[in-house]
Amino acid sequence: MNKATIRDIDVSNKKVLVRVDFNVPLDEETGAITDDSRIRATLPTIRYLIDRGAGVILCSHLGRPKGEIIEKLRLANIARRLAEILGKPLKYARDSIGPEAKQYAAELGSGEILVLENIRFHPEEKQNDPAFARTLAALAECYINDAFGTSHRAHASIVGVTRYLPSAAGLLLEKEIENLSGITENPSHPFAALLGGAKVSDKVGVIDNIMSKVDYILIGGGMAATFLKAKSYQVGLSIIETDKLSVATDLMEKASKNNVRLLLPADVVVTDEISQKAEGKVVAIENITANKRIVDIGPRTASIFRETLQKCKTVFWNGPMGIYEIPQFANGTKTMADTLASLKATTVIGGGSTAEIVTEMGLGGKMTFVSTGGGASLEFISGKTLPGIEALPDRE
Repeated sequence: MNKATIRDIDVSNKKVLVRVDFNVPLDEETGAITDDSRIRATLPTIRYLIDRGAGVILCSHLGRPKGEIIEKLRLANIARRLAEILGKPLKYARDSIGPEAKQYAAELGSGEILVLENIRFHPEEKQNDPAFARTLAALAECYINDAFGTSHRAHASIVGVTRYLPSAAGLLLEKEIENLSGITENPSHPFAALLGGAKVSDKVGVIDNIMSKVDYILIGGGMAATFLKAKSYQVGLSIIETDKLSVATDLMEKASKNNVRLLLPADVVVTDEISQKAEGKVVAIENITANKRIVDIGPRTASIFRETLQKCKTVFWNGPMGIYEIPQFANGTKTMADTLASLKATTVIGGGSTAEIVTEMGLGGKMTFVSTGGGASLEFISGKTLPGIEALPDRE
């Protein structure tokens, strides 16, 4: 990585603004944190700063408050969880700028931590407003971006503040870039991309960019319906992106020309309705009826995918194979997770819901790398420039 990192700037006894990604999943009813992986992922950077006597000012968003104060999206619970994990008290400001944040930052001592309020309570954050970025930057003496999961956004706390403070990448951001670069620049072969999720449009860039690098592309999830429809299969009531049918056809033709094996489901689980009580039925893709919708890959497909992955030395996975939230439609996804966990290969999980699934199943430690960035990891793998990374200075 050619960007300056936290090791390249002097943070000793300085007040350091750190953009982290504490956008953790919450229980809809209680608001409790259901997975604190994103908090734990940035601990190396936080501890690095504490060990050097820095005053650490943490800045994050949570959810999509759209520039308004939403009580259930305050960072108080996250601040408490971080304090528990670190085993030390910290300060929490109920705004990310303003008198309280300014006072707490000014009083922050060596090795102490301040958590600012949800940065997206201010509409100026997403607008990358220069005045807002300058006010935020005034709290500190230097800036560290450790929020890979948000680095595809040109927001004030990601891009704007770098204009006003000496800036560098945190240890997590560095780790993300190195691991994701590794599978796109110099992967061991055979290399497979296992892709699921709802939309083809979310994965077009990934498929296109890695086409020249992979040996296999395995398609599951809701997006498989669009590919099957493009091959003239009946997909019933399954949601398809009609405007992406030609794109799916082009991708399949491109795979063929590049000698890449693009595998679609051979069988699927279908149902009449999507609910917790719904019953599924396994059918071959030739036998999907007009009143059914696809909700998971079938056992034959899972077996074919598993056998293919077992041949590989590198696997990138993003997107569930079915509706994971409904237990009876989660078998395909669980089989893929178990398969990757058993491989003697480089296995990279592309963040988002896939990372949450792997963590929930207790398999995170059996993967080579689990990214904290959903959309960011997809854009990075797609070959796009991430504004948050681009804004950081190059290493001298």
